[in-house]
Amino acid sequence: MVSLLCLSLLAAAAAATSPGRLVPFDLLYADGVRAYLARDWARAAELLQRALHSYAGLRAARRACRAACAREEPFPGGPGRWEAALLGPVLQRAGCLQRCLGRRLRPAPSAHRASRAVRRDFERREPYNYLQVAFFKLKKLDQAVSAAHTFFVANPQHLQMREDIEKYRRMSGVKADSFQDLEATPHWEAYETGVQHYDADEYLQAVARLEESLSEALSALEECRALCEGPWEDEDEEEKMQPGLYEAIAAHYIQVLKCRQQCVLEIATKPGRISATEDFIPSHLDLLQFAYSQVGNQTLAAECAASYLLFYPTDESMLEKMKQYRTELGEEAAVTARQSIQHYVQRSLMEKKLIYYAVEHLGETFNDPDLWTPDELIPENLKEKYREDQEKQKQETLDVEEREKRAPLPFEGITVTMDSQQMNGTERVVFDRVLTESECKDLLRLTKAAVEAGDGYRARRSPHTPHERFEGLTVLKAMQLAQNGNVEWRDAKLLLQASEKSRKIVESYFTPGKKLHFSFTHLVCRTAIEGEQEGRMDLSHPVHADNCLLDPEGQECWKEPPAYVYRDYSGILYLNDDFQGGGLFFTEMDTVTVTAEVHPKCGRLVAFSSGKENPHGVWAVSRGRRCAIALWYTHSREHAEQERVKAEELMEQRAVEQDQPDGDKHQGTDRSGRSSSEPRASRRATKPAEQRQKPGLDSKQHPKVLRARDEF
Repeated sequence: MVSLLCLSLLAAAAAATSPGRLVPFDLLYADGVRAYLARDWARAAELLQRALHSYAGLRAARRACRAACAREEPFPGGPGRWEAALLGPVLQRAGCLQRCLGRRLRPAPSAHRASRAVRRDFERREPYNYLQVAFFKLKKLDQAVSAAHTFFVANPQHLQMREDIEKYRRMSGVKADSFQDLEATPHWEAYETGVQHYDADEYLQAVARLEESLSEALSALEECRALCEGPWEDEDEEEKMQPGLYEAIAAHYIQVLKCRQQCVLEIATKPGRISATEDFIPSHLDLLQFAYSQVGNQTLAAECAASYLLFYPTDESMLEKMKQYRTELGEEAAVTARQSIQHYVQRSLMEKKLIYYAVEHLGETFNDPDLWTPDELIPENLKEKYREDQEKQKQETLDVEEREKRAPLPFEGITVTMDSQQMNGTERVVFDRVLTESECKDLLRLTKAAVEAGDGYRARRSPHTPHERFEGLTVLKAMQLAQNGNVEWRDAKLLLQASEKSRKIVESYFTPGKKLHFSFTHLVCRTAIEGEQEGRMDLSHPVHADNCLLDPEGQECWKEPPAYVYRDYSGILYLNDDFQGGGLFFTEMDTVTVTAEVHPKCGRLVAFSSGKENPHGVWAVSRGRRCAIALWYTHSREHAEQERVKAEELMEQRAVEQDQPDGDKHQGTDRSGRSSSEPRASRRATKPAEQRQKPGLDSKQHPKVLRARDEF
């Protein structure tokens, strides 16, 4: 009954908001007044009369539409009765809420309507950021640590808080149990513990914790839905025409329904993450049915399977399991889905039906949070968009298959030593003979000279392990050192050439015809610290992915800050092999199952896509010094490496200086920045694409320069 009434309200709102053909009266009125002030009396009279006519037409249209819609879409029960049936209880509920809130929120509930900005601060746990400093100043360390940890859990990208947390960990007198999340949600703790037991085949423990998680998650869902019934939130702050009765009711109601639908994303998003876990509620039931079957409780296993099928009724695997459970329990056994899950699905489907009606007839938008929504609920125009997205995805898959038919590499002499199939993965490759032995030695000389000149790193300990020293050099720093006479120009130039040659190889192999830009270029050396290698258990660089945050427990990689989400491909160009350890390895998503290894050697380039399909790490350097050029690429031009642009400008400036009258002796030097193996091209002094100014932009405006230390 309520659903039918709501649909009627939405239909009335749709009819009332149909666009008219009149010129808006306020625009005509404004033009008429302007003509009046300009003493254009004839035009003023015309426009003002048209404005009055438009105003009268608008009122007439509203009257006619309301009368027509009352006939075409009548409310159940006849005139007046629907208002008593629907809005009467609504008014009573509103009165109850006012009285209840008045008792609990004295002096007046209206005093507690905070701005959106303040509410956003509380959602992001900003008060804990202030609290931890206040407690620290008051010398209440345990409380400061708890506040800091609570803020950091929800804001893992906050670099200052990350440093503060590390300082707290090193402080004497700070208890380990002080690092607690004061806003922890019970269902997440239970869910992660349950999944750990499940993965360890400890099904009895898994069942207990997953049941607890499901119960707590459904409870949190109800709390979130209740909070949706708050004040009307108008996201469009610009002044606009106020809606009528039915449109206002429909708009606010749809806002509440959409908020309720999004609650499942809220409870399925781990604090500190942006992306929600897909199919959070159905996944509980899937895990539970298997765990119950493993501990011999077929009755509850069948109940969970039946509950899962409410979401995916055509899932062949689950239907087969359901058939097996019925056979084991006997055909006479009554197997039904859980009441709580039946209620959840039925209510969600009712809400989706109303929302999609508003999408189709009222111009609303809706991002459905569920993958299980039945196809018949979705309007045809949205289905078409979905099909287009599917076709696009299919085309991208075909493009990947097409890229397997590789074109010849752009340089002679380079060999493909291992491809994706040989490396047990996707979009991985190893090239050899990218550099000569002589070029490797020149670049190694550059690293030593840079360290002696002071490269900004001072051979400090590695950011990833205390057992190694770290030296790094960017292309811009190399050019600046050459400009100051600290290193040879030819060595700095070779760094530019070698990295550009690598970019062209990676581009031609993985993305032929699609431009790859440098995201960051870093000449890096890692040196084993003598006397600190015995009993060492850590890695030179822990397992990670280059454009997302790896979550091995959740078997997911979250493409969100602080990850460099714009990176598309990565590469490492090795310069030496006279050290022990330091090899690159790839793993499964669990970060422990090694799928491939690459041993460094001069001129070897390993390249791979930067996403979750390629988790990788570096074995510990236990003796000697490992040097390589680390390379990251992006298709996004706005994220192109700005330091490289400046480095190329310094190189061009050097070339111009060499072209002075006394520069004839340098006529044999290739000033184009071209690698010795690169095909010859025109030497016209055209700027690279990255340097050309976009129309409408001030040439002095550049994106923020990415410093080498930002990568760590």
